Amino acid sequence: MSKVPTPMAMPTLPEDIDRGEHKHHGKGKKSKHLVTTRNLSGVQSVVGQLIVTALQVTDVYGVAGATSVLVQRANEIRQQKVNWPSYLQSQMITQEDYEVIIAVEVPGQNRQVRLNTQRYQVARTFMNLLGHISKDQTIQYILILVDDILSEEKSRVEIFKECARKNRESMWSPFLNLLTRPDTFIINMTARIIAKLACWSREPMDGSDLTFYLTWLKDQLRTPNNEYIQSVGRCLQMMLRVEEYRTIFYQLDGVVTIVQVLSTGKLNFQIQYQLTFCLWVLTFNTAIAEKMNKYSVIPTLADILSESIKEKVTRIVLAVFRNLIEKPEDPVNARENCIQMVQCKVLKQLEILAQRKFEDEDITSDIEYLNEKLQNSIQDLSSFEEYCSEVKSGRMEWSPVHKSEKFWRENAGRLNEKNYELLKILINLLETSKDTLVLSVACHDIGEYTRHYSRGKRVLEQLGGKQWVMHHLTHADPNVRYEALLAVQKLMVHNWEYLGKQLEKDAKESTPRT
Repeated sequence: MSKVPTPMAMPTLPEDIDRGEHKHHGKGKKSKHLVTTRNLSGVQSVVGQLIVTALQVTDVYGVAGATSVLVQRANEIRQQKVNWPSYLQSQMITQEDYEVIIAVEVPGQNRQVRLNTQRYQVARTFMNLLGHISKDQTIQYILILVDDILSEEKSRVEIFKECARKNRESMWSPFLNLLTRPDTFIINMTARIIAKLACWSREPMDGSDLTFYLTWLKDQLRTPNNEYIQSVGRCLQMMLRVEEYRTIFYQLDGVVTIVQVLSTGKLNFQIQYQLTFCLWVLTFNTAIAEKMNKYSVIPTLADILSESIKEKVTRIVLAVFRNLIEKPEDPVNARENCIQMVQCKVLKQLEILAQRKFEDEDITSDIEYLNEKLQNSIQDLSSFEEYCSEVKSGRMEWSPVHKSEKFWRENAGRLNEKNYELLKILINLLETSKDTLVLSVACHDIGEYTRHYSRGKRVLEQLGGKQWVMHHLTHADPNVRYEALLAVQKLMVHNWEYLGKQLEKDAKESTPRT
């Protein structure tokens, strides 16, 4: 098993990019952009493929942020002291557990001494209490104490691992079991503790425990009206700094989930920032960066960039775009990403941003870099590359290539390349898109494909495209109905032309030679 370096052996970065200041690489000026594409690459050179897992927390609740619902609720619960003597008198807890919890529940010298001299007993007491007490309010209070203790000193995560090892038990099972409880505060405070244990421990979380936890986080992002979504985002921000965790999260369709949540358009800027940050750290994995353009990452972030009024959101979106050009090893992939950004009007947005003044000099640097790369990408852009980019972006409109007879005559067969990649995307748009312009253009293009490619109708039927064209004959929008009707006519005309040619061929073969 690969080992995560201990917190003391690793360089540290603040969990939240906006907290504190640092000196930018190669420059004497301070920048708010604490975690940048440049300085994080420097960190990677020190610790391999690990993004920093030891997070610099300036206060007990630095990881969750001062305004999150979880922190507000924790502050309220912390004031409601538990009547531990009554638990002792009713024999619900042992004398030893009673003495330990009384000693550590209040910050100060007693807590520090107990944690230094009786580490094992402290961990065992917490696990005993979590395993034997059922009252939600008490469980909430215990979890807050555990979180406080870990936040005060990251190395304390090891006491729980030591306790589990001595008892020959799993450290993760007691906490993962709490994720199934109905109380939303309990499950989210537990998730927060698990993230700290997984990121600050010498050994990473792995196997089914890791899969269960990352799947739980992913599902929580999808939960409608989740008031704790900011806390879920913070957990992901921590977890995805670790290479092993990034790979598993990607395999669990984590990118798909993040993009779907971001594309709803119903998120506040803080959640936009957190989830975009997650995409950013994922792009430091080269293999993942090269596949990002399959998941509408660029179109989704382009929309956020055009609407964002917060500098931190602008900064992190630009950082993702930069990584999508810098990180892929295949230059073709990087070029495709550039073209897709142009297709999604990023170049125009860069021109607007260039007129603004930003306190963060990294934003200016990223704007200049992206502008140069995107300008270069369109200088020798072929019409087919432009078309590919438009189709893959899902943002189809009546650009000139769609109506060009010459384009379709020369390129219709190229829709078959890479196992019909472009044709499958067009069919998927007919199935999933709600945009009437996209549906109209997709119907038109499928009609042109069948008109100019001799086997087009057969291929279309095999891929299920014909039924979706037929489906849109009854669409509520007249333009969609019109283009669907034209596409169906082209299919039929193609059949008649084929039939006519076949009859002519048969007639020639049957004519006796003289």
